[in-house]
Amino acid sequence: MLGKVLLVDKNDDALAGGLTTLGYQCIEAYDWSYEQVQQHLGEYEGMVIRSRIKVDKALLEAGTQLKWIGRVGAGMENIDVVFAESKGIACLNAPEGNRNAVAEQALGMLLSLFNNLRRADAEVRSGIWKRESNRGVELDSKTVGIIGFGFMGSWFARKLRSFDIKVLAHDKYKSEFLILNSEFLMEGNDYSIEEASLETVQQNADVISLHLPETEETYHYIDDAFIEACVKPFYLINTARGKNVDTAALIRGLDSGKVLGACLDVLEYEKASFSNLFDRDELPEPLQKLLADERVILSPHVAGWTHESNRKLAETIVRKVGELHASE
Repeated sequence: MLGKVLLVDKNDDALAGGLTTLGYQCIEAYDWSYEQVQQHLGEYEGMVIRSRIKVDKALLEAGTQLKWIGRVGAGMENIDVVFAESKGIACLNAPEGNRNAVAEQALGMLLSLFNNLRRADAEVRSGIWKRESNRGVELDSKTVGIIGFGFMGSWFARKLRSFDIKVLAHDKYKSEFLILNSEFLMEGNDYSIEEASLETVQQNADVISLHLPETEETYHYIDDAFIEACVKPFYLINTARGKNVDTAALIRGLDSGKVLGACLDVLEYEKASFSNLFDRDELPEPLQKLLADERVILSPHVAGWTHESNRKLAETIVRKVGELHASE
């Protein structure tokens, strides 16, 4: 029998079931406060979180028996990974579990925006029949820039393979990542993908999709300077982290015509737990303008939150914990 695992957030039953099969005793702490977790963490060998609490140095110091932390999701900004690893604590995440969900959402939001589906649906339900003002735009023949070519960015590129488009893939920390690119090649259409500098993306892209973590470096990655550097007016997709985009700059880009529209599954102003926004009467002015703009499609941080991904995320953490033990 292995040690105890603290489950801080609710997840698919496959998580607790899988960890139990590995030999762990799982303790549910879904309503524990940060202070309660800190008080008891020294009893646990493993810990699984989503985003409800921040695993900072103080919490890690309390985890004297901790061997691993699993984050049921992709981003690791709520864990002090450097300090954890310095203490010999393995940090596991599960981007493989929701990459398909994120990619499908990004494509779905873009096609909805291109075809005015949100507005057209509301008009028809109200008895309004406007065909010309709801004339759509086709994705074929466009150039799509993907910034960040990890699990999410590469999977979005896979979803784009059925379109006659060009994809420019940019990743600051990778090179020659398309050398073995046979998985992206398809016969019978004009899909092409190439590695590109950020400048090349800004010079050529009709659509720019962000797939970045939340770090000091990526805070307000899309700002006034980024938008101004783009040669073409472009559509923006953000299914990554809200703070990657300066909302006020985005509004200025929409007002100037440099940004034609935006698909945002994440918002700069959502809480760190991703659970809520501010109360409606406290919304910052840039967000109020964003909510009123028909050129923007919004969803509540659900791109990676499908029924299927919920289970796949749990199964991925179980698999990685198992591999961790196998390597010992």
